[in-house]
Amino acid sequence: MNAVIYCRVSTEKETQASSIDRQESELRGLAEQFHFNVVEIIREMRSGYDIERDGILQVLDLAKEKSVDVLLVQDETRLGRGSAKIAILHTLRKFGVKCYSISENGEIQLTEADSMVLEIVSIVEDYQRKLHNAKIKRGMRRAVDKGYRPEKNLANINEGGRDRKEVPIEEIIRLRELGLTFREISITLNGLNYDISKATVHRRYQEFKLREDEAKQ
Repeated sequence: MNAVIYCRVSTEKETQASSIDRQESELRGLAEQFHFNVVEIIREMRSGYDIERDGILQVLDLAKEKSVDVLLVQDETRLGRGSAKIAILHTLRKFGVKCYSISENGEIQLTEADSMVLEIVSIVEDYQRKLHNAKIKRGMRRAVDKGYRPEKNLANINEGGRDRKEVPIEEIIRLRELGLTFREISITLNGLNYDISKATVHRRYQEFKLREDEAKQ
């Protein structure tokens, strides 16, 4: 599995320079122990309460791009402190990236309290997503009731409009069910050489849901 090493100390004091060197050395050893392929090493000197750290944002970008499977840190406090740590753990979990630490000599085991907070965050996020989708679907139904026909907005080659773009709708549905946002799906498909915008992903997914609802009626 591909891994990213993340080393952090809280200040730029010279006394902490040796600490960050030691972290990197030990994390390289941890990667060898578990046969991980290290693709990136990120070193950062910033407070753990600060979530807008260039280094940790780079880690999250790698996770989002599916470039890494595992994040290696000295201990969970290197990720961040307080709510910053919870937010980062939630994001890593969302992208399916595991977190290993030297302190636990393996995958980080969350405390009962942290697990509960993460579960609540996931439930709230899922509820917000469903609520948002429900509003969109309701708006679409009202528009259709008032005479709007989505298919007439779509390009039609024979009628001289723009070509209707071929999109991997099954992949869009699968990624959506995995909890990705429309923007994230667009980025993912762009990486697979599909030239598709967030708006197109959103429109095609709503078309699918509308057809699905109509089939159930």
